[in-house]
Amino acid sequence: QVQLVESGGGLVQAGGSLRLSCAGSGRTFSTSGMGWFRQAPGKEREFVASISWTGGSTYYADSVKGRFTIYRDNAKNTVYLQMNSLQPEDTAVYYCGAGGPRGSTYVGNYDYWGQGTQVTVSS
Repeated sequence: QVQLVESGGGLVQAGGSLRLSCAGSGRTFSTSGMGWFRQAPGKEREFVASISWTGGSTYYADSVKGRFTIYRDNAKNTVYLQMNSLQPEDTAVYYCGAGGPRGSTYVGNYDYWGQGTQVTVSS
């Protein structure tokens, strides 16, 4: 099993930056692909970024490409999401998930989820 705890959310003005962290525990974290998803009120959970277990492969939603960066430190059992040039439409609860070793853009391919962290971007 993998337990995940997100942190780093908050309120930021448009154009600002935040770094989200997802701390994992459990012996399979370092061999799990990881993903960040977000869910705005009244909307479905949507893919943001994913990373393979080695960190060698990453994928991004078109809406965040060039602004967000996902990376991981397996020695610390942590995956990060660096978010720059934030816009009001980035406002959502952000969740990290753990799944198969390659990572995935599909929410159904993740077995474990954190509790989420709120990101609010004001205009």
